[in-house]
Amino acid sequence: MTGIAYAMGQLGGTGGQPGAGGGLTAFIPIILMFVIFYFLLIRPQQQKAKAHQEMISNLKKGDKVITSGGIHGVITGIDESTVTLEIAEKVRIKVTRSSLAGLGG
Repeated sequence: MTGIAYAMGQLGGTGGQPGAGGGLTAFIPIILMFVIFYFLLIRPQQQKAKAHQEMISNLKKGDKVITSGGIHGVITGIDESTVTLEIAEKVRIKVTRSSLAGLGG
């Protein structure tokens, strides 16, 4: 009976302990997935946010904009955090700068 137990203990070759590179090779697929997620999801989102922030900082009176709610208007006044839009003749609304989705008419 001890012969069988002894033989089973020798199956791993190193006493059942993984080799030095065994831990690193287990993390390679996880590292590759992170790299793929970075280039396909994270980086493009950061570039889009940077472009939106640049668009918001370059606004001036007379620009035609669209809000994230879909309202089209012309900028008639700009404050640090708000923008006044004229959406119809003599109809003006105040919206936050971050709610502007883009330029357009």
